[in-house]
Amino acid sequence: MRLTTKATATAAALTAALSLAALGGTASAATPAAGSAPVTCTAATTTVTVEQVSSPINHLLLKAENTGTKTCYAYGAPYLRFDDAQSATAWLGDSVPQAVVTLKPGQSAYAGIATSSPEGSDGHQADKLGVLFSNRGMNGGAGGTAAAKLPAGGVYVDDSAFVTYWQTSASDALMW
Repeated sequence: MRLTTKATATAAALTAALSLAALGGTASAATPAAGSAPVTCTAATTTVTVEQVSSPINHLLLKAENTGTKTCYAYGAPYLRFDDAQSATAWLGDSVPQAVVTLKPGQSAYAGIATSSPEGSDGHQADKLGVLFSNRGMNGGAGGTAAAKLPAGGVYVDDSAFVTYWQTSASDALMW
């Protein structure tokens, strides 16, 4: 009987440790303070910037830094609107991460933006970019729209443009 109890306790401890390691977390007995539950990332709690990248070609890197005081979740992918577009830029379904990107204050999430391709058509030079964070259900926006400054002279955008889901690193965002 003692061996069974010891084996069960060992198995439970090992399972808990492996679960925490897989999540990248550490054990903590502390209870979160009231009001410290994570919130959805929005334009009010983040700063968004856009960077021109040399590779891959026709790509931009969108960065969202949590400037709030609470941890926030960057659900799905951002809704992007170049200039006065009638619809949001398509999300790249193949880029879904394994988990929702969670940003502690000061941390950043990244999304890759492909602006055009040889197969694209109906292109134009875009001078403005609006960024709207997705809600938890990923069926609409959360909060207001943030304005992200595009590179000087704007960017060429056509109907093949897409944006990746939020990623935890710039390299993951630009691999698509």
